[in-house]
Amino acid sequence: MTALAPVLGVLSHVWGVFALLFLVPLLWDIWADEGALRQVWLAGLAVTLLCATVLWALTRRYRRELHARDGFLLVNLVWVSLPAFAAWPLMLAMDGLSWTDAYFETMSGLTATGATALSGLDQLPLSINIWRCFLQLIGGLGIVLLVVAVLPLLGLGSVQLFKAETPGPMKDSRLTPRIAETARGLWTVYFAMSAVCLLAYRQAGMQWADAFMHMCTTMGLGGFSSKDASLGHWNSWQIEAVATVFMALAGINFARYFIVWRIRSVAPLWRDAEVRAYVAVLAASAAGLTLFLMAHGTYSDLASAFRAATFHVVSIATTTGYAATDYALWPVFAPVWLVFMGCFASCAGSTGGGIKMVRMVLLVKQARRELVRALHPRVVNPVMLGRSAVAPTVIAAVFAYMLIYGASTVGLTMLMLLSGLDLITAVSAVVATLNNIGPGLGLVGPASNFGVLSDFQTWVCTVAMLLGRLELLAVMVLFVPQFWRK
Repeated sequence: MTALAPVLGVLSHVWGVFALLFLVPLLWDIWADEGALRQVWLAGLAVTLLCATVLWALTRRYRRELHARDGFLLVNLVWVSLPAFAAWPLMLAMDGLSWTDAYFETMSGLTATGATALSGLDQLPLSINIWRCFLQLIGGLGIVLLVVAVLPLLGLGSVQLFKAETPGPMKDSRLTPRIAETARGLWTVYFAMSAVCLLAYRQAGMQWADAFMHMCTTMGLGGFSSKDASLGHWNSWQIEAVATVFMALAGINFARYFIVWRIRSVAPLWRDAEVRAYVAVLAASAAGLTLFLMAHGTYSDLASAFRAATFHVVSIATTTGYAATDYALWPVFAPVWLVFMGCFASCAGSTGGGIKMVRMVLLVKQARRELVRALHPRVVNPVMLGRSAVAPTVIAAVFAYMLIYGASTVGLTMLMLLSGLDLITAVSAVVATLNNIGPGLGLVGPASNFGVLSDFQTWVCTVAMLLGRLELLAVMVLFVPQFWRK
């Protein structure tokens, strides 16, 4: 217990910061003059703060620098415990909601997955929808990163926390000498872009509450909506255009925006090989899908086909998961291609999920390198990312990640099939949750939700969301025997 006390002490601070987030739905409840749920949010704040205080009191005597294993353990404890605190107010506010579905919903929110087990969203109290969507804004960039930003006096071990939660294969580069300063810079850029997104939604025709909720789920690339029909409820090209632009922006590494803001030049964006690949894939897919839908007669005019193709390409590729129509009814290639893009298109350091574009770029470059070596065994041909050679250790880490990713996808899918699901639903549900995409195909397609799954199937998807958000290795490392040895 003594060895774990410093980790639990930092966990208490995370809980304390999270408790303050209950003020957001509480203030919206007061503003909307609903009143009925005011006690629920006050209770959520009080209970979370009480648990944080008790844990802090029990562990405050123990403090030391956090090591690598402490960082991994703490990040896992954070991402398992916070959905529990977030879930029980939903159970209090919604009659008949099970613990399984409530925990699934808040895990989906904090991991910015966007898979929902709820229906009748249009009739839910405003503060409930606000809470669901706000979780995606905070979880998108990372709750631990937020704590590092607002509580720099946690001090020692911040580097380990930053590395454990940050997505992508290369986590050693710092934007500033201090991790806390880096975290504050990233959150400043994130919130500034979020404010612009909010105003854009309002200008496009949304009311303030809907604009706030969809700003949260657009910048967090989560895709929760206050409407069962998602953005299709408005049937507005202006709103879809705003969503498309900001989803595409949020799919880029926020560290690049920080650098752009600091040096007052957009050059770092276009010089980034990952960003160039990301833009190329989105543009090519949107153009190709437009022509495909026209060729199959899904849309009769080019403008409608382009609007639908571009919006859904960006939405699914960035793992947001908004839908303006039931794209599962399109010719089968289209929805399968959309889900496939969601597995890799977004950039490392963005709020998107999946294996990240940089890993895909490195895999392609490594494959091309091996082809050259087959013809010229003695040639010196390092893998280059931009103007820099990629270290062999990074390539090895990418291959290890892909091996675990493939094994996890197959293993979780087999569990879903064992539970009695059909193949399409089982595969797409695992792919959609493991990559934090949101909607899948089959029974969990864009016109349905995950509420049709059994409790066992829902828990499998919940685990998949956690694995996807922490990029597998941060969770799997806990099951390595050496992790627990001194």
